[in-house]
Amino acid sequence: MLNFTFLVDPSSDQMRRITALYRSAGWWGRDMPDDPSMVEHIIKGSHCFMIATEDEDVVGMGRAISDKASDAYIQDLTVINSYRGKGIGAEILKRLVSRLGEEGIKWIGLIAEGNSGDFYSHFGFKRMPDSMPMLRILK
Repeated sequence: MLNFTFLVDPSSDQMRRITALYRSAGWWGRDMPDDPSMVEHIIKGSHCFMIATEDEDVVGMGRAISDKASDAYIQDLTVINSYRGKGIGAEILKRLVSRLGEEGIKWIGLIAEGNSGDFYSHFGFKRMPDSMPMLRILK
């Protein structure tokens, strides 16, 4: 049975499983150390952080970052490959958007990676005209 939980105070086991999910999504390479404090900071620094679990396994996650007043961004939405196509990502996204709306945040942005634009468009997200994602990585 799947459970969806807004996580505030993660256990050490949850942090370990979330780290594995970041790695499986390809966001953290092998050179990234297992650092539970980093995962804890990510969770606590997010507006809200949701996990999908089956038994004790974290099979999906998503989070929103926000100024908590005017706008928010959906960040790090992913589901383990073997669980994709079962509506887990959709449920995480719906719950994140619902919570943001309940808290008065109406402007919600995101960057759709790869071929995920169609997924997000089913939930009302549209391409922003005259906009381009940009990135700077500090060394």
